[in-house]
Amino acid sequence: MKKLPIGIQTFRVIREGNYCYVDKTPLIARLVDEGRYYFLSRPRRFGKSLLVDTLAEAFAGTRELFASLYLEHNWDWENKSPVIRLDYSGAVLQSASRLAEKTNQRLDDQAALYELVLERNDPADRFDELIRRLHTLTGRQVVILVDEYDKPILDNITLPVVARELREGLKNIYSVIKSQDACLRFVLLTGVSKFSKVSLFSGLNNLKDITLDQRYATLCGYTEADLDESFGEHLAGVDRVELRRWYNGYSFLGEPVYNPFDILLYLDNREFRNYWFESGTPTFLVELLKERRFYLPEVETLEAGEELLGSFDVDCIEPETLLFQTGYVTILERRRLGVLYKYYLGYPNLEVKMSMTRALLNAYTPDQQEKERLQNRLFLALEKNDIDAIEGIFHAFFASIPHDWYRKNEIAGYEGYYASVVYCYFAALGLDVRPEEATNKGRIDMSVRFAGRVYLFEFKVNEIGGPDSAMAQLKARKYHEKFLEPGESGAVPEIYLIAVEFSRKDRNVTDFTWEKL
Repeated sequence: MKKLPIGIQTFRVIREGNYCYVDKTPLIARLVDEGRYYFLSRPRRFGKSLLVDTLAEAFAGTRELFASLYLEHNWDWENKSPVIRLDYSGAVLQSASRLAEKTNQRLDDQAALYELVLERNDPADRFDELIRRLHTLTGRQVVILVDEYDKPILDNITLPVVARELREGLKNIYSVIKSQDACLRFVLLTGVSKFSKVSLFSGLNNLKDITLDQRYATLCGYTEADLDESFGEHLAGVDRVELRRWYNGYSFLGEPVYNPFDILLYLDNREFRNYWFESGTPTFLVELLKERRFYLPEVETLEAGEELLGSFDVDCIEPETLLFQTGYVTILERRRLGVLYKYYLGYPNLEVKMSMTRALLNAYTPDQQEKERLQNRLFLALEKNDIDAIEGIFHAFFASIPHDWYRKNEIAGYEGYYASVVYCYFAALGLDVRPEEATNKGRIDMSVRFAGRVYLFEFKVNEIGGPDSAMAQLKARKYHEKFLEPGESGAVPEIYLIAVEFSRKDRNVTDFTWEKL
């Protein structure tokens, strides 16, 4: 049985060490055949580094590593190229001087492979010198591969002055590439975020962005066919439906893909857990959502235009852009509106939905021990269909938050805060929670499906809105009519209307009423 390549990003190690490998070389061949300058953005731990390393080995002409792969008989192995690799994934660089030092060190290492000693001092000048000298030395065009091109900026995104300084340093380095067109055969930059062309790539406007190119949607990540072909012997006894629900669903305008990090760890441990999310805490993202008073249920129903989806910068950080580029939401649908496209976004899978709402809940409710206890009580109440118990739990949600927290956080004063906390409690349990669900009568604040029952929630803040009660609104809009048809089991679900009213003054639930239809 082939081994699982957990944590391995080196193509040679995988191929020589009897590890499973998903053959992405048909797409690599297409990349090289159809263009020269590329940019690819994908979430962290999605296989970008392995892609870069595979390209490096192909251009270096190590044919033996590609035995039995598509590229073995679909590549000109005699046409070798010198490769320059810049990788910013290793260290956290917190100043322009450290960026220059790291870049020069990396360029010196690359030069030493060809017994060259670089003479210039500035990183951009040194990069330019290395490209020219390799081209002259070998008589061949040079390949440039940059992995995690944006990491120095993202590591300092909460320090705008430092981030801007690093952005300018990287901009100077990358601008060298365009001026060296005659010396270059192929260029690929990969990273998590897509910075606006004006801010980082103003000197490199010939890059082809394949982030949302349907032809390369599966260049990183595993498809269903990839699992069958490369991990078949590891899949015995695996519930594929549940596997898809937990880890599939990332869409880049093509076939949905699994996060490779999740799949490898699941196949090793055989437990459904939040592997990818736990490997990196989105602290900055959570703080940004709090700062912008973001209505958390809307994470499942985001809308964005092309500019918002693809433009990121230190001076202009929109929550929708950051959520998408970091992999916490994905494209659910794309529609053409006149000459423009609109994208509809949401969580890719259960792992991200559970983990993200849990992280947000931790930020909104500082008493972690009490939060866990209340979540357990909530699940047991749903199992027993004890709605009266749910009322007491709702009261406890907000009573457990110290008054000092309210004093220090203005977010508790806005309308969506109360509904956001309730939503996160349900979603963090992995329940089928659907906020802002559309009906022909309007949008339901929140619906929860559980054990053949549907709970329809309407939220209202007493100090905001008209005199009608939340229950009166539920009944008047007849949201329940959508659920009167038989479900997948052939049975009509039990339907419960639950109206919850809050008071910003009292900082808690002031009215909780429910009815069974």
